[in-house]
Amino acid sequence: MIIELIKKGNYHFEASNEGGHTVSLDASPAIGGENKGARPMELLIMGLGGCSGIDVISILKKQKIELESFQIKIDAEREPDAIPSLFKKIHMHFIFKGIADKNKAERAVALSLEKYCSVAKTLENTAEITYELKFE
Repeated sequence: MIIELIKKGNYHFEASNEGGHTVSLDASPAIGGENKGARPMELLIMGLGGCSGIDVISILKKQKIELESFQIKIDAEREPDAIPSLFKKIHMHFIFKGIADKNKAERAVALSLEKYCSVAKTLENTAEITYELKFE
């Protein structure tokens, strides 16, 4: 994996991958950032949601289950006043619409977070990751 970051502003970077996809990163305005992108730690949590979401969809598709809609909301808490300020608690809300078999959704989420999601496995060393499912 090759990622390239190019400085675009005071603390603003544009990151790109080998496929040409780009993401903007920036620091907090409190330290001179220009609010032109997500903070690096926000991107880490976005990565957790994307990693787990892809796993869940993949597991359900293998069981011939298509979702009407699927959403993940994440509440992440960092160590206050610590340097580095690592995540200590992460709570994930998985919201499913149009799924008949709730047990399969629950199993897919558990498999993702306990076995398949590389980002979750990386973060679990420093953070307690919990989750809940909601069905609409």
